[in-house]
Amino acid sequence: MNLSNGLTLSRLVAIPVLMALLILRFPNHDQVAAAVFIVFSFTDTLDGQLARRRGTVSDFGKFIDPLADKLFVLSVLIVLVQEGLVAAWVVVVIFSRELIITILRSVGASQGHVIAAAPLGKTKTVTQMTAVTLLILQRPYPALVPIAGLVVSVAIVFTLWSGFDYLWRFRHLIGPTDTERQRATLGPSGGAPEPEEDAADLGRELGEVLIRLRMTVSVAESCTGGLLGSIITDQPGSSAYFLGGLIAYADDVKRDQLGVPQALLRRVGAVSREVAAAMAEGARSRLHSDLAASVTGIAGPDSDATDKPVGLTYVGVASARGASTFEFRFHGDRWSNRRLAASAALRLLLDEARAAGRAPVKTA
Repeated sequence: MNLSNGLTLSRLVAIPVLMALLILRFPNHDQVAAAVFIVFSFTDTLDGQLARRRGTVSDFGKFIDPLADKLFVLSVLIVLVQEGLVAAWVVVVIFSRELIITILRSVGASQGHVIAAAPLGKTKTVTQMTAVTLLILQRPYPALVPIAGLVVSVAIVFTLWSGFDYLWRFRHLIGPTDTERQRATLGPSGGAPEPEEDAADLGRELGEVLIRLRMTVSVAESCTGGLLGSIITDQPGSSAYFLGGLIAYADDVKRDQLGVPQALLRRVGAVSREVAAAMAEGARSRLHSDLAASVTGIAGPDSDATDKPVGLTYVGVASARGASTFEFRFHGDRWSNRRLAASAALRLLLDEARAAGRAPVKTA
């Protein structure tokens, strides 16, 4: 528990207070309810800023924050329906959108993807909270009724727009999936591999598959510091398929040796999904291998990035089929996190090699 998560939980505590203020009848109860709603709405922005500034971003916070937002707004809207201040279909539309996106996030998590909040989603939240405030105040101030109706319409438009935007951008998560690639999530939460999957065993299995398919592999490593390449070359005969690797610890090396754009490094940081993909593609292109894997993350024990927790790791895999990236959250010490990251990369390479081996060969 920290200050950021405390602010998030305060929105849940405020729900019964707001409901009581809207239902009970005493002088200025609607005005008080609107003021309470506005105050606790601002905690939605404040808790995230504090978490990033203090480096206290946590899995619990990422889980409870969107849940608190949804319950906070929907609970008040349901009471407003009961009080006859808003049509029930408005709540149905908002609730349906939130339910669909929540399910989409769950599907994404099961496949190793994290769906972050998008700008349209933030706009949707702001318009919804503005609409709710005006709906509360329209009872004591009837002149606000047409304005409240207009803002509710705008909120509905952004609610639907942001919902369709999420579904379109992440439509690949709900389409047919390759079961071999889906296994690359390495566990229910994108964390550690199965206990019986030792890194050496994965390295040996990867070598056997690459030899059988006559494929080559290269690596680009940051937080693992050469561990992934070491595991691969521990196998006798690895020179038949391992072309080489690059330990790109500094951003300048990622830029100069792997071709990662400097603008991308400035915009999203070295520990990011986009940089992992660029590293993998750079290794495959410059070493002319069939497959390439990249690893970038925060092994610990301390994180210099205030908005990225220790254990956050991205693995990229590139092949002729394109580049894929996977997010993991490891919770061990520095050595454990590096070992788990290398094992994750080996499993992903193994899955990609098998999938590429089954793909039909393109002919001119």
